[in-house]
Amino acid sequence: MRSRAPAHLAALFLSTVLASALLAVGGGAAHARTPAPPPSPPLPASVDGGAWSSGHLQGTAIDRRKGHLYFSFTDLLVKTDLSGRPIGSVTGFTGHLGDLDFNTGDGRVYGSLEYKAAEAFYVAIFDGARITRMNMDARTTGVVSTVHLREVVRDYTADMNGDGVFDGDTGDTPDHRYGCSGVDGIAFGPDLNRRGGGRLTVAYGVYSNTARSDNDHQVLLQYDVRDWRKYERPLVEGAHHTSGPASPDGKFFAHTGNTTYGVQNLEYDRHSGNWLIAVYKGRKTAFPRYSLYVVDGSRPARRGEVKGQPRPESGRILSLLPRGLHHEPSGVYGYESGGQYGLVSLDDGRFYVAEAGTVDSAGATLQTGRAVLHRWTGAVPDPFTVLGRP
Repeated sequence: MRSRAPAHLAALFLSTVLASALLAVGGGAAHARTPAPPPSPPLPASVDGGAWSSGHLQGTAIDRRKGHLYFSFTDLLVKTDLSGRPIGSVTGFTGHLGDLDFNTGDGRVYGSLEYKAAEAFYVAIFDGARITRMNMDARTTGVVSTVHLREVVRDYTADMNGDGVFDGDTGDTPDHRYGCSGVDGIAFGPDLNRRGGGRLTVAYGVYSNTARSDNDHQVLLQYDVRDWRKYERPLVEGAHHTSGPASPDGKFFAHTGNTTYGVQNLEYDRHSGNWLIAVYKGRKTAFPRYSLYVVDGSRPARRGEVKGQPRPESGRILSLLPRGLHHEPSGVYGYESGGQYGLVSLDDGRFYVAEAGTVDSAGATLQTGRAVLHRWTGAVPDPFTVLGRP
């Protein structure tokens, strides 16, 4: 037995050396290296979203890996490549399709969708891989599903003056808790409660009403969407379902002063760790009425007063980044910039900032949209600088 030990040890040593060599060069099926994913296509200075018989541009989203941009035109979703060539579109919406964001977790596009007359508010979820031709019907082609947002309905329909009558889709009323007019801004980002994990954040639309003091916050709801497939239902116009979470995973308030229809575009920027809120300017003279606010991502939400409510109320209050323009009487910080029609962070200091317009075609007015590459500088009044145009 002893005479075999040196030979046995030598064989074992040789086997180990050969195995190490195979691993070093990637040999062996069990240890083959996973091929690196293909690089994302280079990003152009601008992407033209086309001209359409629709509503105006509401939001944009990008799938960088596949090189696709998505444009929301109120009742129409358009998918293009990075040269602006239309690949497909989704039609058939009678509600308001708003801001968009791309979920890298499941490869789908999420958008806000509201039907105010029906008191129905949703997140619309688009399977971008299946959007392969123009004029695909949202109701019959299976490319879009929806999840109901019960919390938005509760605040939108709140009878704030207790007269037993809900006053409907109008800002000229004390109804609608926080002035809620529905939903618009939407973005993926970290949990604002700092419990870990990513969340979908949906922001309220807020009516412009200078006669009330309880509508001076931007309201953000957060949801963990990992189990949302159990809620998803097809879009059925005129038969609105109520399948969705009973409540959000978090509700947050940013005190900016009243704006005109609340958060138009919401975007999380991983480069800075901050949240960008693009709005149409408000009309209250007690506030600065900026067009862009930045939520400081380095400061956790704190329990505090939700100012101006009919009865004292506390909530999770977000802090504005103490940069940019500063309005001392209100303490509000912000900027003057675009982004209301579409805002996409590329998470490296660059953004696509959308521009909306119109063109005349054969006597008809068509709505246009273009995503233009910018870099964040933080300068005042406008923190973005254009990087180039075609």
